[in-house]
Amino acid sequence: MTSIILLSVFGIVNLFLGFLRSNKVLLPGAMLLLLAVFGANYADWNSEPASYFNHMLVVDHYTVAFTGIVLLTAIVLLPFSRSYVTSGEPNLAEYYALLLFSLVGAIMMVGYDHLLMLFVGIEILSISMYVLAGSSKRDSRSNEAALKYFLMGAFATGILLFGVALLYGATGTFALSQLAAAVAAPTNASLQPMLYIGILLMIIGIGFKVSAAPFHFWTPDVYEGTPTFFTAFMSTVVKTAGFAAFLKLLAVALPAAQGFWMPTIQAMCALTLLLGNVGAAVQTSPKRMLAYSSVSHAGYLLIGLVASKGIILGTNGTTSEAASAIFFYSLAYSIATVAAFGVLKLVNDHRQNDSYAGLNGLGRTNPLLAFVMTVAMLSLAGIPLTGGFFGKFFLLAAAVGQGYIGLVVFAVIMSMVGLYYYLRPLIAMYLRPADDNATPVPVDGIQSATLVVLALLTIVLGIAPSFMSGLL
Repeated sequence: MTSIILLSVFGIVNLFLGFLRSNKVLLPGAMLLLLAVFGANYADWNSEPASYFNHMLVVDHYTVAFTGIVLLTAIVLLPFSRSYVTSGEPNLAEYYALLLFSLVGAIMMVGYDHLLMLFVGIEILSISMYVLAGSSKRDSRSNEAALKYFLMGAFATGILLFGVALLYGATGTFALSQLAAAVAAPTNASLQPMLYIGILLMIIGIGFKVSAAPFHFWTPDVYEGTPTFFTAFMSTVVKTAGFAAFLKLLAVALPAAQGFWMPTIQAMCALTLLLGNVGAAVQTSPKRMLAYSSVSHAGYLLIGLVASKGIILGTNGTTSEAASAIFFYSLAYSIATVAAFGVLKLVNDHRQNDSYAGLNGLGRTNPLLAFVMTVAMLSLAGIPLTGGFFGKFFLLAAAVGQGYIGLVVFAVIMSMVGLYYYLRPLIAMYLRPADDNATPVPVDGIQSATLVVLALLTIVLGIAPSFMSGLL
């Protein structure tokens, strides 16, 4: 709760900082504010679970852990907005404020204990993303991305809200615990069709938010058209919050309806893995490849939902193996994705080339950028000694423990397909020569330090996964 209050207040304060003649104070100010919020969130770790807004929002270990991921992601992403500062972007204060407000929505999605709080969190996060997707007003691709994202997101939100209404009509409650009891002991069997349709519509609505197939069709175009900095935020924070909300909905509110939603999630998982990996393999742009890669990673996270069993509780309860696996995977994926998008942004800003050719010779001109990009790609591919390897291992192990062998085998095969497109940036950086007039990509000290930290975190998670795997 403290994090929500601080982010809301800091977001408003940040808007007033936009009246300053110089925007140079905005970047360090936003980073300090986020560090303060991260510290406040950490302080909640040792506190007893607490409910707010008439038990609509709960702050427990689950909430604090996933909130930590989204806050850490925002902190390490901010240094790559430096180009907006140096170019004198007139709307920078508004951009930072929208990012802070979107984090409020993400935290609500993580900590909700009431379906209306989930809806409010999704709307706060989504509306901020709609605006930021079209932040490059003179770029037609950015305008197209914002329009597509807004229109499709509005339809998905309507579907989600219709599902919430049907769930309430079938159970008479929005609260997760009461919803779980009502689903487990239905008082009127004639309402079951309404319940199942409501569950299906909610799966569709949240599936859109996390880029799960067949509701992923907006992802490549929106990711490609959105400015790279905001694309990185969208592909990490939104996905982490979405899956934390998805897991809580299925494992806390609807475990008794598992016989209905489990086949649906399994089908979505297999389709997402297939379309995400095959789609990424045929792309000619690293940014669009990462968009389809984001879809494929949604498929791996869906494996965690398939493997989820039991009810997720707070400090004094139990947490399923699948929940811990989703937490670790979200952390490893977010770190590697921010590193990859950070390198792409720096390279594209300098070379003005968003194809694989833009990475040619980067190993010679900028060894640090090439090394960080290599670590990020290897982690996303699930290569050992990186966090991504253990992220996939924990998810697949949880699925094997529940008997989903066929799905695990299919996921392993799709991981092998992923090796192809994740190695393409490495080939461009190290095996292809740069243009004759290519110069080193300028990288300032803060950006270099951030990239080094991201690479080290990825390697640490791959060498000592127990450092974070047992946190949740």
